[in-house]
Amino acid sequence: MARISTLRRGAGIRLTDLVSLGALTRCIPLARVRDVLKETGRESQRQRDLPAHVMVYLVIALGLYREYAVEEVLRRLIEGLKHLVGVHVRVETAGKSGIAQARKRLGALPLKRLYELIVQPVATAETKGAFFRGWRVVAVDGTTLEVPDSEANREEFGLPYAERGESAYPRVRITGLVETGTHVHFAAQVGPYSTGEVTMAREIVKQLKPGMLCLADRYFYGFALWEQARAQGAELVWRVRSNIRLPCQKALKDGSFLSRIYPPREKGRPRGEGVVVRVLEYWITSDGGEKKLYRLITTILDPDQVSAQELIQLYLERWEFETALDEWKTHLRGARTVLRSQTPELIRQECYGLLLAHFALRGMMHEAALRGGRDPDRLSFIHAVRVVHRSMPRFAALSPRARESGRRSS
Repeated sequence: MARISTLRRGAGIRLTDLVSLGALTRCIPLARVRDVLKETGRESQRQRDLPAHVMVYLVIALGLYREYAVEEVLRRLIEGLKHLVGVHVRVETAGKSGIAQARKRLGALPLKRLYELIVQPVATAETKGAFFRGWRVVAVDGTTLEVPDSEANREEFGLPYAERGESAYPRVRITGLVETGTHVHFAAQVGPYSTGEVTMAREIVKQLKPGMLCLADRYFYGFALWEQARAQGAELVWRVRSNIRLPCQKALKDGSFLSRIYPPREKGRPRGEGVVVRVLEYWITSDGGEKKLYRLITTILDPDQVSAQELIQLYLERWEFETALDEWKTHLRGARTVLRSQTPELIRQECYGLLLAHFALRGMMHEAALRGGRDPDRLSFIHAVRVVHRSMPRFAALSPRARESGRRSS
């Protein structure tokens, strides 16, 4: 048992300084972890070598150390406690079976709840590149991850079809919202591959708020989802398929025009008045000289408020979602790496741990960007991951503690 004293923050802006002073764990404080464990009924009922709050941080650390075996990640966590002066901690290193049992006791719910409570947009008025005309820019999209080919995972998540039959691995689908200026993935749904992105997005768009501007690719558009997102008070700029009929009802001075969208026609019922949208059409020429029509619809109807050219340029920010996905799919999870867990419950736990790890890193990078007066997009995510790897002992030492109350860490 040991009491860990509070460390002072440095005045520099180097990522190494921020990590060494526990910026990662400031994003996920122990007090909040304990509250979530109590709320979900997963707090340890007796003293264990691997108590529940330590397991929460271990699951997050597994997201940071994808290439290492779980026993090695735990060993590094424990070894790190020896690096703080005056700290004496007695912890028995558990084997693979013990860690698996502890993860099973913990389950996915505490990680999911922790993610829902902690992960929020982080950009402030001082954050460069996060706002457009006062709106916080966000994007909705989704991805899939390969999971181990166990019978339970096959049954729960399903196998996608490939050109020659089924894929080698089942896949879990994750759909969410990203704050494009900081790459913070602040809303997520985890489910089977067979559940479509649009279905998951019905829960995701509930996280939209007035003051946000949401971008989306053409596969998300549908009248019901559009109206649900619009009802949240956010402005929308969504791409739509080129075969959707959008007749011009009023031409605007910037080349865009007003049209109407309608719900699917039901037999025997009138079509109704529909909803007015502003349509922007433009062509993109590929490197091979092929032209492709792009069509956007938006809730921002007045060209004097925002011109068509500005909105077309803004839509390019949607690709920041792809960059954010690449960060935790490639640089955290590892390119073409299958997740670790053999059961659906632990797959969900692992996914939320990965998302929390990404949030902690992005929170650290955002703080560094603010201190240095830089755009968070201009900081290297790969460098941040390497800094965390070098500073893992301090991350381990600072995780299981209560900064505010000075509680003892097990």
